[in-house]
Order: sequence, then C-alpha cells, then structure tokens
Amino acid sequence: MTAAALTVRGLQVAYGATEAVRGIDLEVAPGAIVCLIGANGAGKTSTMRAISGLVRPAAGGIGFGGREIAGWPAHRVAALGLRHVPEGRQIFAELSVAENLALGAFLDRDEAAQRCQAVLARFPRLRERLGQVAGALSGGEQQMLAIGRALMGAPRLLLLDEPSMGLAPLFVDEVFAVIGALREGGTTILLVEQNASAALAIADYAYVLERGRIALHGPAAQVAADPAVVAAYLGA
Repeated sequence: MTAAALTVRGLQVAYGATEAVRGIDLEVAPGAIVCLIGANGAGKTSTMRAISGLVRPAAGGIGFGGREIAGWPAHRVAALGLRHVPEGRQIFAELSVAENLALGAFLDRDEAAQRCQAVLARFPRLRERLGQVAGALSGGEQQMLAIGRALMGAPRLLLLDEPSMGLAPLFVDEVFAVIGALREGGTTILLVEQNASAALAIADYAYVLERGRIALHGPAAQVAADPAVVAAYLGA
C-alpha cells in the first residue's frame, strides 16, 4: 500500500478556551484531491492552519514528508514542500504581480525564472499584468496570483482554503479547471471549499466536519450521495 502524503491523527486546535478542532484524523493519498466540507466554524480553516504551521496544535500528530511536523513553524513546513493558499488569498497588495510570484520561490531562487514561466503559462492573465500592483487585480485574478505564488514553490502538497470564495462564476469555473489540471499533473491537494458540490465533484475523497469533529468521510462520490450531506450542503 502506498504511504499517505499527509497523515493527521488526533488533531486538536484551541484558541484559549475555545476548541476549534476536537481530535480529528485524516489522510491524503499521493496525487489525490481530498476535500473538507462543513459549515462556517466547523474547524476547516483551523485544520489547514495547523497543518501548515500557522497555528500550533493543542494536541495530535501531523505526518508529512516522512517527518512528524506538528508544532513546526510555517517556514520549516514550507521547506518540506507544503504550500498553503489561505482563505482570502493574502497577496501582497502593494507589490507587483511579478514580486508576489518571486516571493513564492524564496526557498528556491535558482529555479524562480523557470517556475515563473510555467505559472504564467497556466495563468496567461498574470503575464499581461506582471508589472501591475497586485491590489489592482480583480478578485479572480488575485486568486490566480495566490495559487501561482504557491506553485512557485513546486509543492509536494498544496493546501487550498476556499479558493472560490467571493468569485464570479466564470472565475470559479477557471479556478476549478486549474485544480483539476494540477491533480492531472500529479499535485496532491487538500481542499477546503464552501462550494460543496464543486468540491465533491472534483475530489477523490471527502471529510465532513461538524463542530470540530469528523462527522462523515469516504470516497467523494459516496459522500455526495449521502442524504444528510445532500440536505445540509447540496440542496434537496
């Protein structure tokens, strides 16, 4: 059996006395798209932030790249090949598109030029706007830039947190087309997405989070057919 690209065991995340994640287990297989769905406040973003080192878990283990990384700072996690595209994109609005992309290759500067060309081939709109300040881009273009910046690090695992949030339908379609193409190219992806229907359609496996716990998990098609998931997230 192929070892999981990411293994999470008993993960707990707390903010003071508030428990956001309450002892969850999950795995991401190499080359797969795994999605996390759930209502606002279910613990999805806190899970992603703990995995990438942006918050320190209260308890539990996180295995990635043959290492136990729970509690590692974000820069050490990134050095192993994990890249996180956060909710809200978090681009550097006052820097140019080119400067934002360059920052994505800060650990591999010798590869930056070659990787930039690959990113621009995937996102032609960014090529037209390289000298433009990132804050002047549309929401969809900013999301492309955020994903492109992560790809500049040649990720072994890509975390995508709400990539379609706030985007026009045309850009939503483009973003999901890119996610599918990345998987076809062998990129392993952990996806948090409010558009449960789109996420389940593209994912291989899915976890449903409710109040910080895993309420249901299984192959994405199976989860999408579950009556409780249909009623809560997909519409009757």
